[in-house]
Amino acid sequence: MVIFMMQSFTKENARNIFYGGTVFFLLLFLNLAFNTSVLLPKQERYENTKIKQQVAFGKVLWDNNNCIGCHSFLGDGAYFAPELGNIYQRYNNNIDGIKRFIRSRPDDGIILRRSMPQFNFTEGKLDALAEFLKYSSQVDTNKWPPTKEG
Repeated sequence: MVIFMMQSFTKENARNIFYGGTVFFLLLFLNLAFNTSVLLPKQERYENTKIKQQVAFGKVLWDNNNCIGCHSFLGDGAYFAPELGNIYQRYNNNIDGIKRFIRSRPDDGIILRRSMPQFNFTEGKLDALAEFLKYSSQVDTNKWPPTKEG
């Protein structure tokens, strides 16, 4: 039986299967891409999502100071320091709590706290970074991180 099947499967059959599969998956990809381009603008959560300048500036500060080099952010980055994707909720939806966290020093009485560099941000930069973290914490992450602590 195996010998019979091996003799009936020719190079022409293999080529036809290859071309047929290629056409099938190309059509599937085009259909999914078209469907996404039609449905995505209709989704309510993407309407009116203009990012404030302060939030954008906070993202620039985040990148320029390499915060992700120590902190994880929505599951991405280093795990040396606390997860910051949900810091706004962790500090009871309080921007001042985030600013105190950024300003804090290792000798502030927080037990088992690793040393955070002191960037000496101005009040405007602190506000921008806190607004960025607040904005980011409102992203639907499908319940990630799994705990409030990150």
